[in-house]
Amino acid sequence: MANLKTFIKSKTFFIYSVIFHIILSAFLIIVSWYAFEPKVYNFMAQNFSAYKTGSEEIAVIVIDDKSIERHRWPWKRDLYAKIFEYLNTYSSPKIIGYDAILSSSEDKASDKVLFDTLHGIDNVVVGFSPLEQKDADFEYIKKFNEKFGIDVTDKRKNNNFGIYHSISKFPTEYFNAVKYAGSVNINQDYDGYLRRYDSVITVDKNYYPSLALRMYMLLNNTNKVTLNHNNLFVDETNLTVPTDTSAAGVQNFIRYYKKHSGSEYTHKKYSAIDIIDSLESIKKGERPIIEPSELNDKIVFVGANARGAGLALEDALPTPILQRHPGVDIQATNLDNLINNEFIKQTTLKQDLFVIILLSIATFIIISKFSIFKSILLLISIGIIYFIFTIICYRNGIAPNVITPLAIQLVTMIFGYSYKFIQEGRNKEKIKNAMGKYLSQDIMQNVVQNIDDIRLGGKKANVTVLFADIRGFTSMSEKMTAEEVSVILNEYFSEIEPIITKYNGVINKFIGDAVMAIFGEPIQDINHPQNAVKCACEMLKKVEQLQDKWLFEGKPKIEIGIGINTGEAFVGNIGSEKRLEYTVIGDMVNLASRIESYNKVYKTNMLISSSTYSHVSDIVDVIKIADVTIRGKAKKMDIYEVLRLS
Repeated sequence: MANLKTFIKSKTFFIYSVIFHIILSAFLIIVSWYAFEPKVYNFMAQNFSAYKTGSEEIAVIVIDDKSIERHRWPWKRDLYAKIFEYLNTYSSPKIIGYDAILSSSEDKASDKVLFDTLHGIDNVVVGFSPLEQKDADFEYIKKFNEKFGIDVTDKRKNNNFGIYHSISKFPTEYFNAVKYAGSVNINQDYDGYLRRYDSVITVDKNYYPSLALRMYMLLNNTNKVTLNHNNLFVDETNLTVPTDTSAAGVQNFIRYYKKHSGSEYTHKKYSAIDIIDSLESIKKGERPIIEPSELNDKIVFVGANARGAGLALEDALPTPILQRHPGVDIQATNLDNLINNEFIKQTTLKQDLFVIILLSIATFIIISKFSIFKSILLLISIGIIYFIFTIICYRNGIAPNVITPLAIQLVTMIFGYSYKFIQEGRNKEKIKNAMGKYLSQDIMQNVVQNIDDIRLGGKKANVTVLFADIRGFTSMSEKMTAEEVSVILNEYFSEIEPIITKYNGVINKFIGDAVMAIFGEPIQDINHPQNAVKCACEMLKKVEQLQDKWLFEGKPKIEIGIGINTGEAFVGNIGSEKRLEYTVIGDMVNLASRIESYNKVYKTNMLISSSTYSHVSDIVDVIKIADVTIRGKAKKMDIYEVLRLS
C-alpha cells in the first residue's frame, strides 16, 4: 500500500496518466465520430437545420400507389410520354428532371412514343447510373462523355477519380432523343442514412454532374465547374458548394427541409396518374384535375415511389428527417440547395481538433483555479454554451461535432479532478508537515479541509498575536540543572497548549521559555481579539494552579507576562516547497513582543495594545497606561493592563 501511494505521487504516474488520457481521448474521438455523431447529426438536422419547407418553385410528379392502382407495374413507356406531353404541350415548366434509368425493353412501339416525345423537348435532364464494373464499353463511354460530359477545372492536388468505370447504357433511340443527362447515383453512409450527395462523379477520368447540378447548370446556361479541395464553383454564377472528396467523386452535405403537413415529401407532390388524367381531360375539353398553369415556371422532377408495388418500385431511403424519404424528393432537395445556396458545411478535422484542444485546456485551467463546486458549475455552463453554439451553427448551415468535444471534456474533467485530488493530497502532506507540530488534531483537520487558504506565499490578514514569557527564567535556570529546567518547561507548555487550542489559537513557535500564538489564522475566527484575551486570562489562572503544585513539590515559583496586539500582518507558509514553516510576519508582531516586555516595567501580568482593547473593551476591566514610549516607535502610545474579565 505504501509503495502504491508513493507511485501515485510520482512523476511517472503523472506521465502514465497523461498518456492514458491521450489514448482514451483518441479512442473516444473515433467511437464518437462513427457511433454517436451521425445520430446527433440526424437530430440536429431534423430539429434545427430543417426549419422550413422546400421551395414552392419546385414540384415532384410521382408514380405512386394511386398511379399503380390504375396501371399495373411495370408501366409502358407511352404512359411516361403522356406526363412529358402534358408538361411540354400544356404547361411551361422551367426545366424537367427525369429521375429514372431507362434500359432496353421489348415493347418497341411504346418506347418509340416516349422517345419521340422527349426528342422535341429541350429542357429535360434525364438520369443515368455509373457502374463499378471494369469491363466497360469504352466506345460508348467516349460517345456518352462527348454528349453529356461537362468541362471541369480540377485544382485538387490529389485527384480522386473514384470507383466507377462504366455507365448504364441508354437505348440508342433514347440516347439520341435526350440532350442532357445527370447522375442519379446516391451513396448512403455506413449506417444506411443519406446525408451526402455526389455532386460530381468521375467515370474513367471523365467528369459528370449529378442530376440536380446538371439542371442548375442548364438553368444558368453554363457547362463549366471548378473543383478545389473544399469547394465546387459553378462558373459564370456566384454559387460555391462546400464539398469533400469521396470514393465516388465530389460530395456535398444535403440540407434537408421540413416535410409538408400530412406528406412524406418536402416539396409539392403531384400524383402521376392525376397528371395523365388531366391530359386526357384537356384533350376532351373537360376541366383537368391539375391545371397546367400550376406548373408554369416551376422546376419539375418526375420519378417513382410506390410501396404497394414492392421494392422494385419503392425508391425511398432513410435520411435525417425521414425514415422513408422518396428518392425523387431527395433529388429535388439537392437542386433546391443549389438554387438557394443552402448547404450543410461540415467542420474540418483541424477545426474539430482545435475545439477539442481548446475545451480541454479551458477545463484544466478551470479545475486548477476554482473549487470543485465552482469549477463543475463553470464546466457544465461551458458544455451548455457549446451545445447552444452547435444549434446556432446548424441553424446557419454548419455541422460541427457535438458529442466528441463534450465527451473529451468529460474525460478531461475526470483526469483533471483526479490529478487535483492527488496534488491536494501532496499539499496536505506538506501542510501537515509544516504545521502539525503547532496544531491539535482537530484544528489540523480544519486547516486541511480549508487547504486553499494556506499556500506557499501566504496572504495579508487581520490577526491577534499573543506573546507569553516566564519572568526571571534566566536566573532560575542558573540555579537548576538542565534536566530540571526542561521538566518545568515541558509541564508548563503542556498545560497552556490545550488552553490556546481551546480558543482557536495556533502555537506558532516556542522561543526558549516564551511562546508565540496566533489567533484568527489559519483558523478563521472573527472574534480572535476576544478569544486571545480570554485565552490569556485562563493561562494566568493555570499558572497560579501550577505554582501551588510546584511549591508543594519543592520546585521554584514562576510567573508569566503576556502581551497581546491586534492588526494586519502577513500570514502563511514561508520557505521552500520542500521545507515550509507557517508563521506571521509584520510590525504588529514585533509590537506584541515589545508590549509583553513592559510587564516587567509595570509589574503587570497582561498588557494589551489599544487596537486589541478597541475590540474587547466590553468584556474586560483594565487600567490604562498612557503615553508609553515603545522601542522602535516614534510616537508614544497607550497600552492597557487587563485586570479581569468583566
